[in-house]
Amino acid sequence: MESGFLAVILVSSFAVYSSHPGNTEWEDVVVAREGMLTTLPCTDTVRGAVAINWMVKSLGAGDWKLVLSASESREFSGGASKSSMQLTDPNFQETGVFSLFLIPRMEDSGLYSCLIKQKERKIKEKIILLAILTVTVIPASPVPQQSTLRLIAKVNPDFAITKITWAAPGSISMKSEKKPNTGTVTKLPVVQNSDNGAYVCVVHPWGNSSTALFPFNVEVTVDADNVASFTSITHEREVSTATQAQKLFVLTCPVVMGDYVKMYWLPPDSKRGTEMRIVYQYDRWRDSTFSTEQGKRLKFAGPPYNAEAGSFSFLLTPGLKDGGLYVCEVFQNDNAFSHRTTLSVLKVKTRYSSSMLELKCLYSERSQVQSASWKHQNESRRLQLSSNGPGSIITTLALPITSDTAGNYTCTLRLTNGQTVFETQTVTLPCEDGRDVEIDSVTTPSLLPSLSALLLLVPLVAAAVCVLLWRQKHISDRGIEQSLSVHSGEAENIYENPEDIRQAPPQGSVYMDLKPRGEDDVYKELERY
Repeated sequence: MESGFLAVILVSSFAVYSSHPGNTEWEDVVVAREGMLTTLPCTDTVRGAVAINWMVKSLGAGDWKLVLSASESREFSGGASKSSMQLTDPNFQETGVFSLFLIPRMEDSGLYSCLIKQKERKIKEKIILLAILTVTVIPASPVPQQSTLRLIAKVNPDFAITKITWAAPGSISMKSEKKPNTGTVTKLPVVQNSDNGAYVCVVHPWGNSSTALFPFNVEVTVDADNVASFTSITHEREVSTATQAQKLFVLTCPVVMGDYVKMYWLPPDSKRGTEMRIVYQYDRWRDSTFSTEQGKRLKFAGPPYNAEAGSFSFLLTPGLKDGGLYVCEVFQNDNAFSHRTTLSVLKVKTRYSSSMLELKCLYSERSQVQSASWKHQNESRRLQLSSNGPGSIITTLALPITSDTAGNYTCTLRLTNGQTVFETQTVTLPCEDGRDVEIDSVTTPSLLPSLSALLLLVPLVAAAVCVLLWRQKHISDRGIEQSLSVHSGEAENIYENPEDIRQAPPQGSVYMDLKPRGEDDVYKELERY
């Protein structure tokens, strides 16, 4: 088990190592922006008559080429040098600063060697990996308002860095994505005047580097007088469909990887030409969301969709009034794509009155509904149909429900495109009917008065029992003759011969006559009349 774990670590380490070729060849990394003055640092404590050679080896090349050479007598020469490549300090023999500055182009990336010699003896050699950063701003400044600003950063060679990050003015972190053969991209959809300012591209070098981070400013200017317009919109095929109320429904969007999405809605049965209202908007780069009360009924669909990555579709659990026209617009850079869905919603309701059961079938977005109908499971049975207005069809059943009228009742909508949607309501016999129904008028006898009276008797009975028990003990302690008696035979005390009481014939009502006997006694007697 341990050997297998070590093998995994070794393979992983090799993969990381091999993904950064030549990582043992350099001891420092410098990232320079293309066209900007850059310094390759090289210093030493040696002083006096020393010589310096700067050489370069392009990525993938096998040989070193001379860039600049200065002898111990300060005679300068260069083989494959450029006029922009110079020592930063001509007095390098006194200062020990042998650094090289240059204005690099993309082809200047590679390994640079700073070789210091004294009397033909190598004192020090430092190898530096120079990586070149290119930054592209689309559209070019000044950027039109409402357009999508793209900031693209790419480093050559790519293995010289771990990542690139972007920050907006005010050091606000921005979402970015690394795309093959393109670089690290960040975007600002729907640019506003407030988006003016300096954006910072930060390059994080890989491996050994005397500099932890390489930040570069990118100035962006927004054109206050120019507003971009999306005149070219790609419209996908419109969908006409229907669904049951409260049943999860997928509102699809254009199949493109977009930057932001807008959902528009026209309420059901509205006049064509009525302005649509935006109910939901999401900008995945800024991670900002706008929604109205209607938009709160929407949520992003899960796999295979991923809103954070730019693949959009919505889930809707519609009520009857949530039908209508939905238009999903996805924006990718300066291109727009649109998908339209006309949705009808079907809902069945039941309503009981004293003499009948009403089955009501309601539907919205009537413009695409060709027909609506009720059918019983026994298709030969004719139903009485009525309507109390557009978008409803009603059938009524006389009460009580019989074996002939019980069963499944199905309401079916047929759209003009031939698509159908239905909902079934089961009507059961009274003894089987356990459904919650809506009753017009039901009078339920109240049990509260009798219950209240019963609750009032409880403490009275309890008090009487307690008093009788107390009285029995009190009389026994004082040796007084028992005053609870029954007029039947020899038994004077009901507690001495209760069998006589059970055998005596009923003699009318039984009641208690409670009378005070004195100052210390509570009751005088309990008699049967």
